Amino acid sequence: MFHSFTILLSLAAFFSYVNHKWLKLPTTIGLMIMAIVLSVPMGLMQIYAPDVFHQACSVVTEINFKTFLLDVILSLLLFAGALHVKIKDLNKEKFSVLAFATIGVVISTFVVGGLLFYALQLIGHPIELVYCLLFGALISPTDPIAVLAILKESNVAKSLETKIAGESLFNDGVGVVVFLTILGFTGMESVGFAEVATLFAEEAIGGIVYGFVLGYIGFRMLKSIKDDPKIEVLLTLAIVLGGYTLASIIHVSGPLAMVVAGLFIGNKLYSTAFDDESKEYLSLFWETLDEILNSLLFVLIGLEILNIGFENYYLIAGAMAIVITLITRWLSVTATYKLLKHADDPHPKKTVLMLTWGGLRGAISVALALSIENYEHRELLVFITYCVVVFSIIVQGLSIKSLVKKLKLAKE
Repeated sequence: MFHSFTILLSLAAFFSYVNHKWLKLPTTIGLMIMAIVLSVPMGLMQIYAPDVFHQACSVVTEINFKTFLLDVILSLLLFAGALHVKIKDLNKEKFSVLAFATIGVVISTFVVGGLLFYALQLIGHPIELVYCLLFGALISPTDPIAVLAILKESNVAKSLETKIAGESLFNDGVGVVVFLTILGFTGMESVGFAEVATLFAEEAIGGIVYGFVLGYIGFRMLKSIKDDPKIEVLLTLAIVLGGYTLASIIHVSGPLAMVVAGLFIGNKLYSTAFDDESKEYLSLFWETLDEILNSLLFVLIGLEILNIGFENYYLIAGAMAIVITLITRWLSVTATYKLLKHADDPHPKKTVLMLTWGGLRGAISVALALSIENYEHRELLVFITYCVVVFSIIVQGLSIKSLVKKLKLAKE
């Protein structure tokens, strides 16, 4: 595993150099494109040099994608992302963020699942409705890792940026609860309203409360040693890694806890409680770590294609899934936005379009798809999830900046 990790890190560094020197693309997009391009000749080795192909695949398989993301780096990425989101800005958009992260996710889950169910019947490869709904649950939440990485370079207006970033940070908790609930039905277990409500309270509400407590304790500790920035960096690492591990033990949402803790500490970081040296050390450390982990993650996403099964009809199903996901995103955003009645928005149609196109899917969806086990159509679900994620990051991600300019939604 260590050798695989060093190869992955070396690839990420080399791709970052090539992208910075020549491609000039947003870092995450450039790295993922190069990794996908590299996977093509590696895939051909399966025919002409099978031994070399299996050795190349071992680089990806040794680093279990689901474990690497959900158990290792997700906590660090979410904390780093939340660290730079201002609570004052988030508070202005609190109703929008809450509605998109809850109502929007639930609407999207059932619409995506229902449309996919009928679409697969049309091409003669039907699967059970419950698994279509499972796909709807894992693909509906926007990915904070992908969204925050792309928004940094899009120059979108502050209020719109806060809506998109805030939704992506908080909708994972709801998405995971919906996913786990539907997953319970796949095992033919009876899942009632009481179980769903309890799961939501434990995971979502428990995660928010735990994150606030963790952030408060962490802030008090950091404040007490503000004369030693190096120890402050070490403490924040312990808060994130130790706090995330404890969250899994006490059965609360670790991702939500890291977002809340990051928001709390990040907003306190720029107050008078910390001196300039501490701010500089902590900001630089977490920005650098965020860049490194994002580079590793998106290279791994690109290479993950080597381990995905394939049938000819998967391509048609993947294209249909992309269209269904985009249409459903527009429907759920429109319904939720109208429900909120934004009378102060002079261009609601432009806002809805930007929220639709800016709702990127990413690594979390792939990880959840990979977590589905013992199902004959698992490879299909993983493949179409991968198609939506790649389209989302590359096509939507590359066009967000130009769309912002065309709709005249850039920062003034």
